[in-house]
Amino acid sequence: MGPAATGVRADLAVRGGVVVPPVLGSRSTDVLAGLGPDAVTETSVLPVGDPGEEGCGDVVVDCAPPGGLDRGGPVVLRVVPGPRGDRFAPDAVDALARPTWTTGADADRVGVRLQGEPLVRAREGELPSEGVVRGSLQVPPSGLPTLLLADHPVTGGYPVIGVVVAQDVDRAAQLRPGDAVLLVVRR
Repeated sequence: MGPAATGVRADLAVRGGVVVPPVLGSRSTDVLAGLGPDAVTETSVLPVGDPGEEGCGDVVVDCAPPGGLDRGGPVVLRVVPGPRGDRFAPDAVDALARPTWTTGADADRVGVRLQGEPLVRAREGELPSEGVVRGSLQVPPSGLPTLLLADHPVTGGYPVIGVVVAQDVDRAAQLRPGDAVLLVVRR
């Protein structure tokens, strides 16, 4: 497949599917929980199912166009205020919308750390663990938000200042280190 042309991730679909035993109804690997089949490595050999099985009709395209990002400016991600805005200084939610965020090197399928001017907290200390959703912008003590992606944990103790809308999270997963990000807060 080669490197991703416009982002950092690509999907591979295999006619007949990858045939490994499902765990909790999924054949995916959950690296945080340690569930599912072994993670794929460069030496992995994947067992492929029979391409003639039901649901495997003729191939219409052999390569779907990438869902690329516009690299001509900052990647715009829409955000709704989160449940813990009270844990931050009064202008912190507005500070999310400043155009100085960039993606850091700390990025994987769990999340992307944003770099910029740290957000200021009004209250110190962490929260008891509570549920978090895909797209949450958790803010650890450093003040630098982490955008949670597809393999995010189900709970967290850092306050969530905002949530990237579902339609924008997949684009966020294609951010490369150093990409400029503009968070647009919708109230």
